[in-house]
Order: sequence, then C-alpha cells, then structure tokens
Amino acid sequence: MSDERLFSVGNPWFKASVAATVGLALVSAIVGFVWLPSVQSDAQFKGIWNAICSAAGVPQKWFGGGEPVASKVKLTSVEVTPQLLAHPSSNSIGRGATLALRCTMCHGERGMSDANSPNLAGQYAVVIYKQLLDFQHGVRTNAVMSPMAMNLSDQDMRDLAAYYASLPRPPAQRRVSEANAPAIVAHGSPMRNIAPCAACHGGIDSKAGSPWLDGLPAAYTKAQLQAFANGTRNNDINEQMRNVARNMTPDEIHAAAEYYAGVNAR
Repeated sequence: MSDERLFSVGNPWFKASVAATVGLALVSAIVGFVWLPSVQSDAQFKGIWNAICSAAGVPQKWFGGGEPVASKVKLTSVEVTPQLLAHPSSNSIGRGATLALRCTMCHGERGMSDANSPNLAGQYAVVIYKQLLDFQHGVRTNAVMSPMAMNLSDQDMRDLAAYYASLPRPPAQRRVSEANAPAIVAHGSPMRNIAPCAACHGGIDSKAGSPWLDGLPAAYTKAQLQAFANGTRNNDINEQMRNVARNMTPDEIHAAAEYYAGVNAR
C-alpha cells in the first residue's frame, strides 16, 4: 500500500480532482454569470459587468445602465379589487340596459352572442368595466370595440358592466372538475409554470379581474390565448396570462378553448 497522503500535492488523484473541481466551477461561473445573462435582450444585461452584477442579484441601481427602461407598449392602469362595482344600484342597471342596445349586434340581445364575440351575460362586472377602460385607453385594441368605447363616460362603462353582470348566465354544460376536462385545464403544468385554469377562472375561487369562461365561443377564447402568447394582447396585470399562454402548446390552447365552450361536454 502506498504511504502517500490522500490530501497531498504529490497524490495525482488529489491533484486531478482539485483541477476538475476548479475547472467545473470556472465553467459554471462563466455560463451562469456571463454567457446566460449576456444573451438576454433586456437593457439591464448589456455589457459583461452588468450581466455579472445582475446574475449575482446586485440591485440595478448599483451598476451601469440603472435607468428604468420605458415600456414599449401601453399597460393597463385599472386598479382591480373585489369591492369594485360590487353593489350596483337598480338605476345603474337600467341605464346600462339602455346603453347596451348598441351592443346587441355582436353580443346578443341578452348578452348571449350568436357570433364569435364573447358572451357578456352574467360576466363579472369588474371584468367588463376593466376591458372597456382598456379599450378606451388603447391598452387593448379591436377594430370594433376601440371606437365603441372611445366616447363612453366612466359612468356609462360602470352602468354597462352592472347591466351585463345582472343577466343570468347560460346553463352550465359541465363543471371544471368533471373528468372530461383537459389536463391543462384541470391540473395545469407546474413544470412549465402553468396553474390550473380554475385557480383564477373558477366559480368560488375566482380571482378579482379574471373573467368567467364557461360558454365563451371557442374561436374567441382561442384567439385571445394566441394573442396573449404572441404579445399582441398585453392588458393582463403582471403578465400572468402572457406567461401562461406562451408556455401552452397549440393543442392545449385548442383543447382549453373547446372545453370552456362546451364543445366536448358529455
């Protein structure tokens, strides 16, 4: 047996293991602190030093390029709370019914669309109000809705939201918990940071500002998910829908849209 000490510079195995460890650490540092951050397109990663500081978690104001980057798109400024429009008056609902006469061609006489426009009957008032504000401010754009919302007063939008929220929803064709729900709807995909749809769009557990999806035309839901995925729609607060949609496959988008439309109802 050799008398050479294990942790001795004369031990070739010790020298080889130390060299391999140091080499692996250097490669990891270069990849993690230099290469990966530097390939990002964000302004704060421009330059090797900025990339290293950003990867290390150094506050942006500590290194060069610390000026805030202006957004290239308009972002929603609507503050959504569970209390917003929670208790509308009967007068508000009545005024909304009158204003809604101009909306019947696309959204139906009682908020049920026969086209590929969204059904508004029974939709949460805060959802309708927020979308109208976003259309009016150019945060969300549509060839029909943008001009329609342009001349509405804030009270008009509140009244319309109250009226449509007061209408009965279409009969449920199935529940989200049923076995025929696609996996992306029922369980999401945790490894891709996709929560189950019902976590935000359910009944009891719905989040403020998240729309009721049951009965929406499949073509409409599919188009909106695709718009979130490619960034042409960006009025979701904190990018939650864009982050979800861009990680969904085309088949998952199709399955979710058809499921909520009741196409696969049993």
